[in-house]
Amino acid sequence: MNRILRTTLALASVLLVASLAACSASSTGGTATPTATPTATPTPTAPPPAAAATVDLSGTWTGQYSGFYNGTFTLMWAQSGSTLTGTIALSSPASNIGITGTVAGTAISFGKVGTVTYTGTLSGTTSMSGTYQTVQGSGTGSWNANKTG
Repeated sequence: MNRILRTTLALASVLLVASLAACSASSTGGTATPTATPTATPTPTAPPPAAAATVDLSGTWTGQYSGFYNGTFTLMWAQSGSTLTGTIALSSPASNIGITGTVAGTAISFGKVGTVTYTGTLSGTTSMSGTYQTVQGSGTGSWNANKTG
């Protein structure tokens, strides 16, 4: 009796495997053929813009300012990377002040903490202009400068 039971179970197992294989085959009666899974095609992207060449602002710049204050100035810059350090000599109010600043691309910002801040834009390698604001916020104006040395 054990032999009949084993034979029946073996036959049932073979039929089950055959049935499963038939279910996974294509409807044309052949064996199942794998189909390719669609993959996303990468979208071409534009190359990143070339980094702007660092402009060397080191040296002497002379300029003028108008607005809340009016007069002329001379900047003496030393540059290390994007950091500027130097002095500004103002005609009115007459003073010679140590200043720091930064340059990023064509944008420039400099000034004396607690006094006046200057922001502006470089035009080429020898000209810049922008606006200034007193820290108290009541005094604003414009400025421009050219590299002289």
